Amino acid sequence: MKKVYPDAASALAGVVKDGQTIAVGGFGLCGIPEALIASLRDSGVKDLTAISNNAGVDGFGLGQLLTTRQIRKMISSYVGENKEFERQYLAGELELEFTPQGTLAEKLRAGGAGIPAFFTKTGVGTIVADGKEVRVFDDEQYVMERSLVADVSLVKAWKADPVGNLVYRKTARNFNPNVAMAGKITIVEVEELVGLGEIDPDAVHTPGIFVHRIVVNKTPEKRIEQRTVRAQ
Repeated sequence: MKKVYPDAASALAGVVKDGQTIAVGGFGLCGIPEALIASLRDSGVKDLTAISNNAGVDGFGLGQLLTTRQIRKMISSYVGENKEFERQYLAGELELEFTPQGTLAEKLRAGGAGIPAFFTKTGVGTIVADGKEVRVFDDEQYVMERSLVADVSLVKAWKADPVGNLVYRKTARNFNPNVAMAGKITIVEVEELVGLGEIDPDAVHTPGIFVHRIVVNKTPEKRIEQRTVRAQ
């Protein structure tokens, strides 16, 4: 099965459609599949439900899809860096499902592992638990959370081989592994493509069984979220 595609547009072709649920890796500005997001924007698909830890920033990452009004609903844990997100949400133009960060990570991991739901103490007694089943285990209350499975997952990794075994670099190994697992179809953007067998099996972070398409982005944009320097 051929997994390597010449560019992001061809990797998305025939896969993305209106109304889909799209899971996107990244945390803040780190580990964002920016080439895939830009091509998703250019594809013109709309009414998307986007699952991501955060909503990018204005004009970058998922912020681009908010600007073009292609996202109908966000499932995320942090949205404080995006003014357009704030404007759309407060104006009632964007649906939001807030999820505690650890719960969001486990929802994706569980979805990829075939676990339909799980119980957690996080959110008990708050609006997070509204409308959800609450059960008692060992005299403690737990809220049931449904797992998440995306129609398409967009992932950023450092290195891949032709069958899709992935290695993430440093903090880019954030939500990306769980997002990769949770997609019915997972498309990965990498900086390096190496030969089969060149990745030590013990170094593989995401096995190729979870990966369906790969595209190389040799010139990724690596932004710094908050540049801090020492006073001289």
